[in-house]
Amino acid sequence: MNQVVLNEPLSQISLLFVSGAMAFIAIALVVFSFQLAKLSSDQSVDSSKLSNLEKLGFWALGLGTLVLTVGVVMRGIAAGRVPWANMYEFSISAALLILMVYLTALKIKDIRYIATFISGFVLVILFAAVSIFYVEVKTLMPALDSYWLVIHVVVAILASSFFAIAAGFHIAYLVKNSGFGKKVMNLFPDLDQLERLAYRFNIVGFVLWSFTLIAGAIWAERAWHRYWGWDTKEVWTFIIWVLYAGYLHAMATRGWRGSKAAWLGVIAFSAVIFNFTIVNLFFKGLHVYSGL
Repeated sequence: MNQVVLNEPLSQISLLFVSGAMAFIAIALVVFSFQLAKLSSDQSVDSSKLSNLEKLGFWALGLGTLVLTVGVVMRGIAAGRVPWANMYEFSISAALLILMVYLTALKIKDIRYIATFISGFVLVILFAAVSIFYVEVKTLMPALDSYWLVIHVVVAILASSFFAIAAGFHIAYLVKNSGFGKKVMNLFPDLDQLERLAYRFNIVGFVLWSFTLIAGAIWAERAWHRYWGWDTKEVWTFIIWVLYAGYLHAMATRGWRGSKAAWLGVIAFSAVIFNFTIVNLFFKGLHVYSGL
């Protein structure tokens, strides 16, 4: 086996690119927030057309995505492997995929109205990554040194990205339904459309998360000679699967719609965040790879 050469100086340059991406995304967040404030104060403005202010925001978001891509790739080169072996690497990779999924979906469907949520959420992820989760590049522990790291983890990140965007629709639904911020929320689509979009993103996320669960079991058998061991991470991965399965089942067969379904979607996504943060930081187990 070839010895992996770690390059911490390159990792520091990667960190600069990640920080630069944060600056662009912060600009996008400010611009999108200002646009919402402008539209809410002047109802005569046609919100169906992309304004110059929104164009500026999406240019900043696009540049932030590009710069973040360079940062993530450089981190991988510095580590001599795929960059998702600890919480820092998982965070920056997850932020990148959320942006990529959102910007790709934007080409298919006009979902500009959750740009503020997406940019804000990604900014929080990146801030936590650089301020709390950052670790120097390290070699992989034996259990992680497998091609399943590429398959299992990238699908988990992709699933989380779809869940994050769906959560944006759920939150928009709950805020609009509550009547809070009525002027701003009138700019959003009707409740039925918000619910349908959340459902569609959650379906894709659920399929990917199901594969994550299955791939994780296969990887566990290769690494520890058992498919399931009731490890903390395994249990929480299954809990997340059950929550989203319950959400999809309730929506599809029992007509359980409206605020109840939206709250269940938010709770399910909260479990995803809990699994990544609290479980990794404060629980012990074979799957806890915070790197801290």
